[in-house]
Amino acid sequence: MRALDYLLAAAAVALTVGISTSAHAAKSPRIQTLPPLREQAKIVDAWTEERKALIPGILRKYGIDAWLISQREYAEDTVFWALKEATQFSARRRTTYLFLAHPTNGAPSSYQWIENTPLVWDELTSILETQQPATLALNDHAELAFSGGLHAGERDAIFSALGSSKWTGKFVLEPMLGIETVATMVPSRLEWYKKMMETSWAIIEEAFSERIIKPGETTAWDVEWWMREKIQALNYTTWFQPSVFILNKDGFEAMDDPRAPDGLIEYGDILHCDFGVTALGLNTDTQHVGYVLSPGETGADIPNGLLEGLEKVNRLQDITRGNMKIGMTGDEILKASLDQAHGEGIQGKIYCHATGEFGHSAGTVVGMTNLQEGVPFLGELPLLKNTYYSIELYAEHFVPERNQTIKFPQEEDVFWNEETESWDWVYGQQTKFHFIHTQADKGVQSQGEL
Repeated sequence: MRALDYLLAAAAVALTVGISTSAHAAKSPRIQTLPPLREQAKIVDAWTEERKALIPGILRKYGIDAWLISQREYAEDTVFWALKEATQFSARRRTTYLFLAHPTNGAPSSYQWIENTPLVWDELTSILETQQPATLALNDHAELAFSGGLHAGERDAIFSALGSSKWTGKFVLEPMLGIETVATMVPSRLEWYKKMMETSWAIIEEAFSERIIKPGETTAWDVEWWMREKIQALNYTTWFQPSVFILNKDGFEAMDDPRAPDGLIEYGDILHCDFGVTALGLNTDTQHVGYVLSPGETGADIPNGLLEGLEKVNRLQDITRGNMKIGMTGDEILKASLDQAHGEGIQGKIYCHATGEFGHSAGTVVGMTNLQEGVPFLGELPLLKNTYYSIELYAEHFVPERNQTIKFPQEEDVFWNEETESWDWVYGQQTKFHFIHTQADKGVQSQGEL
């Protein structure tokens, strides 16, 4: 498919899903300052209360009467981190939650204990005797982290404390309880998530500029550590070490350990970064590409093969986003997306995941780098709405000017838009390279630049 064909196809997908692919590309992203810590805590706690209020409805959705979550300090259930208060840094003593789908006689729908005596089990048993749930869910799935956070020792303690088969015989496993609780992003979170994504874009834009990179002097790891220091200086943090690849030298193969090899950045290099920030209990995940202009070169001189490579991976992003239908499994979305991409002559790999509460958060996955025919367990889950996803993938493209097939990676976060019933970019989609200018052309702008 020629470059023009990619652009036309991408535009068609954007119209289909009701999204502008570069809503923010026309303006330069800015750093968004975080509020004071006390204010952050108020914001996060309000989000948590909104989420907790949804849990009884989630129980009813899956036909579960009660849900028991229990953990000890430093041995927390995965779901704990979505339920805790902002000023809690771990579970205290034994921290136990009980949620009810159909509380009777004016009883509350949720309970919490922080206790290091048998009192918690006495009171829990009393509530169960009063409410008489027919099913009592535990988080003990063998394969799904967000549904399997109950530690073995705590599970033994629960069985011992509740004693008779009257209650232990009612224990059930419903993996979607933990997954949907963590995956659901309440609407009030979106404003700050957009600000965090803009901050990520702004840091990447500065990192991939002549302010930070001096060809022949700066290395890939220099840029990585600059990004870490920048995050720290802004009072953000991150959930993984930033990586910077030199695509024309290192190649690119997404790995479970994405640490890129170090190397000197030189004129004509094609750069790639994998980067995310963490704040307010949220995580972003972004991959962009840049190009180091040679002396006397401007953005208008970039090899056409590189432009076509970026257009191709943008198209693969749009294909994937367009196939993400609510209720489909990740494996079904993966197959539909790859079939459509291959039909258009695009080769690459897709490995999209939920993000937000965790960097790799609760929800189905659409492929993994080593699993392009389906992902056991995670790929079999249904796609949920009201969550955030990273559209993460790469496309292969032969660049004739380099006589080289290059893998062009991209990653942008999307959110479920209830009004349009589609996946919208949280901040935007990178459709143009970041350019690292030389001193001679510093400040020169061209049509090909962000």
